[in-house]
Amino acid sequence: MDELDASIVRLLQSDARLSNRELARRLGVAPSTALERVRALTKRGVIRGYGADVDLAALGRRAEALVSVQLRQHQRSSYESFRETVGSWPEVVTLFVVSGGSDIVIHVAVPDVERLHAFLVDRLGTRPEVARFQTSMVFQRHHNRVLEPLPPED
Repeated sequence: MDELDASIVRLLQSDARLSNRELARRLGVAPSTALERVRALTKRGVIRGYGADVDLAALGRRAEALVSVQLRQHQRSSYESFRETVGSWPEVVTLFVVSGGSDIVIHVAVPDVERLHAFLVDRLGTRPEVARFQTSMVFQRHHNRVLEPLPPED
């Protein structure tokens, strides 16, 4: 990625609703150049899509938790079955397959702690793949909305 590509990515991360004309104006390039570059970034998979940043609390999901899950078996089929099923549950915001003491970390957002408890005990705890889990409540969240390529190491 050159500097123009990086600038496009930075601007679209800040405001994905920028028109092509406004994007070109901010970059100091022709609209056709901006459009061509955005299409190329999309084709290369740098830009994967556009979406709305939604406030979870405004959706009635005021209780958030990170749930670290250890699976009983470490076979691909166990991971895939768990990921496909649990990752589709409406309480799950994000599911990560990780290394370390846990196999999976799930970001869950629900209306209250009672609903979180029900999710953990009645749904997650009954999955046959789960050996154990540990829950950490989220009190505050900061999300870095604008990511850029890291400079090369010297």
